[in-house]
Amino acid sequence: MAAGEIPATMTNKPIHIIGGGLAGCEAAWQCAGAGQDVIIHEMRPDRGTDAHLTDKLAELVCSNSFRSDDHENNAVGLLHEEMRRCGSVIIACADAHKVPAGSALAVDREGFSAAVSKAIEDHPLIQVERGEIAGLPPEDWDNVIIATGPLTSPALGEAILSISGEDSLAFFDAIAPILHRDSIDFDTAWFQSRYDKGDGADYINCPMDKDQYDAFIDALLAGEKTQFKEWEKDTPYFDGCLPIEVMAERGRETLRHGPMKPVGLTNPHDPTVKSYAIVQLRQDNALATLYNIVGFQTKLKYGAQQEIFRTIPGLENAEFARLGGIHRNTFLNSPVVLDNTLSLKAQPRLRFAGQVTGVEGYVESAACGLMAGRFATASATQRPLESPPDTTALGALLAHITGGHLAEKKSFQPMNINFGLFPPMETPKVDENGKRLRGKDKTRARRRLITARALDDIQKWTLTGAP
Repeated sequence: MAAGEIPATMTNKPIHIIGGGLAGCEAAWQCAGAGQDVIIHEMRPDRGTDAHLTDKLAELVCSNSFRSDDHENNAVGLLHEEMRRCGSVIIACADAHKVPAGSALAVDREGFSAAVSKAIEDHPLIQVERGEIAGLPPEDWDNVIIATGPLTSPALGEAILSISGEDSLAFFDAIAPILHRDSIDFDTAWFQSRYDKGDGADYINCPMDKDQYDAFIDALLAGEKTQFKEWEKDTPYFDGCLPIEVMAERGRETLRHGPMKPVGLTNPHDPTVKSYAIVQLRQDNALATLYNIVGFQTKLKYGAQQEIFRTIPGLENAEFARLGGIHRNTFLNSPVVLDNTLSLKAQPRLRFAGQVTGVEGYVESAACGLMAGRFATASATQRPLESPPDTTALGALLAHITGGHLAEKKSFQPMNINFGLFPPMETPKVDENGKRLRGKDKTRARRRLITARALDDIQKWTLTGAP
């Protein structure tokens, strides 16, 4: 059996996939590669979106980069390699239409989209039907993957909402930066909850004096910011997730009376000095490898974020797993409403894939489609399929979506793949020559252990885990 193939006895009923983007195409490819009939329903060109320009499948609407292709040292590069070993059409077409971009996998966007469209449309088991699915899919479609992305049509979004059991889909994506705990300087920062509530040490605290706070406010106000796209301009801010620079614009003291208030905290490094303001970081995953900066959702450009946030005492060498942002979006509270096969708990015939599940990025969306396609195929054959191990990039991403590693399901936010989502491994102390490892060499060695473990485990899952 070749890598990526799923031997199975198929039913006569097709799997219906709503959405012809990266996730939908990858899901269709995985199903058809296993011998299953598939129908992709793509609403373009009958109904356009505010972001797409063509009616091609897998159109790239933003960057042409799939980010790093370094599978030994970068989590997204590892995800590329795992998908290659699972027979991914998205990665295969990206490889075929690669353009120079250093260690990144960047593509000729038109050539890439044309190649994916041709692969899908030429496959004898895949049929593409154009037209919007307005509302829930017909009840006789008993195996459906909804891969409609962040621009899900209003009619379908409302229909999903009506059966999800949630009060709302999140139509306004407020994102605070997330960083790696091991990049925080604990000679400056310390663990403590305000007034020692909860376990008494639920937050990491970074103190500021008045001069540091004033400089920070000045930097926020002057920092370069992204602008809303034309179709986002009417999306209102919510008071509960105002960008920090908007709060700063409302008054220089606003932040220190809001998310940066210093009350109820004592700096153990210097108990006699009262901080003028304190930045708090809250655990973001159950592994305690990632922490988000509380209240720091922002429209600052990425370069400005890194420069400004690294002026916070204790975060001078911060490594970010995800930078902040705020933009119109549609995604499910997946840890609450989806099971670990990406099926809607309230109606298991409906499975979700791509950005609507709360993953960020082209590769992550396609990876989600890959898993959804394999899960749908397993359902069609009535044979079990275990989830990929969470030691793999695929499994770590799935664990994030379905809540396996989240500290709080109610605070679910979209995420790119990063090493903070993986179960940790002990950091090696010396290299293969017995030389003591330090700094970045130590980090690289740990990451190579994680990636080697992942590729070994994904190979086992690809060859033996599928039905």
